Amino acid sequence: MSTHPSRVFVARLLGLDVFDPLGDRLGRLRDVVVLSRGTRGAPHVVGIVVEVPGKKRVFVPMTRITSIDQTQIICTGLVNLRRFEQRGAETLVVAEMFDRRVTLADGSGDATIEDIAMDQHRSKDWFVSKLFVRRGHSLSPLSRLRRNETLIIDWADAQTGARNEPQAATQFVATHEDLKPADFAEALQEMSDKRRFEVASELQDERLADVLQELPEDDQVEILSALDVERAADVLEEMDPDDAADLLAELPTAQAEELLQLMEPQEAEDVRRLLEYDEDTAGGLMTPVPVILPPEATVAEALAHVRREELSPALASSIFIARPPLETPTGRFLGVVHIQQLLRFPPPEPLGNLVDKNLEPLSDQAHISEVARTLATYNLNSLPVVDDDGRLVGAVTVDDVLDHLLPDDWRAHEDDAPIRKLGGRIG
Repeated sequence: MSTHPSRVFVARLLGLDVFDPLGDRLGRLRDVVVLSRGTRGAPHVVGIVVEVPGKKRVFVPMTRITSIDQTQIICTGLVNLRRFEQRGAETLVVAEMFDRRVTLADGSGDATIEDIAMDQHRSKDWFVSKLFVRRGHSLSPLSRLRRNETLIIDWADAQTGARNEPQAATQFVATHEDLKPADFAEALQEMSDKRRFEVASELQDERLADVLQELPEDDQVEILSALDVERAADVLEEMDPDDAADLLAELPTAQAEELLQLMEPQEAEDVRRLLEYDEDTAGGLMTPVPVILPPEATVAEALAHVRREELSPALASSIFIARPPLETPTGRFLGVVHIQQLLRFPPPEPLGNLVDKNLEPLSDQAHISEVARTLATYNLNSLPVVDDDGRLVGAVTVDDVLDHLLPDDWRAHEDDAPIRKLGGRIG
């Protein structure tokens, strides 16, 4: 750690809490915004991006930062709650500068930026001062021996490449691995198209699938279309079938069919069945892979199934009982067992004794308005969906309905939020 009294490294600030002078927590630092000064010197640090309650990212100017070190950040408490929007000349340090290639001025070759230090000058302004870099491919045979060496250099000792130059995203992905998919998706939306594709390419298939499901449909289409077609099919396999079907429905027919052909047959079959339904029906909203067990299964077995980490809370709230086969479309649907019932009976109890026979399943052709009314009437998180033959074909969850009923741009919804004090104490 630097002994410079007013020097901080950005990577060590990520995730730190931001407080007002009274100790109220305002949010968490997610990035730093700098403004290039061209040939006049190192970039000027103009502000930070803070994630405030509600998972919204807002801009806090450096003029409102009263104290900043490697343990906490304190600001005046006055925050403009409008969602952060990057301006043309601004650069996000974590999203756009980390992993950028630079050419070392001493002629020893290239390096990659892994961290950036910023110093506060006597004028109280902050500027980028140092780069923590990992030496890359070298021009001289001697320095190739040190190609994995890390070093701290002055900003002036490196020349950055053009902004449109290809850039890795290793550091960005590593520093944001703790984010929930919805929050990671929001961070992606703040990026340029180029950087968004680079970050998406760096993610593992499962992680990218989770993040895609939280993005608006237009962004989903752009990212998926930018991937190699075989990788795009792998990512679709990792998505929930209903989300994969929604995404494929937005693609040209030929492109969607090519991707379906490349998917594993079982996953592709689930998606194809969903694509046959109108989007405003129960069949168009449902997932075809809820928790399904036979009536002979026990409470203990059911609890083991709903403990699975990949299950959403809504899907884990109910067990659907049916005769074999247990993959949708199942044999005859028998009813639902709610998770609260599982907690009231001993582990050996057969599920057939606990079935809620008063809950009528929905037809796969039921309109979304009927789905919403039924969920609201009975205060349920999910509902069974059956075909004309009484076979279970899937389940509709409350989040499926909300996604359909909310405006298309609900993720980017912006209320008219003025500059105000967060934390509850005013004056």
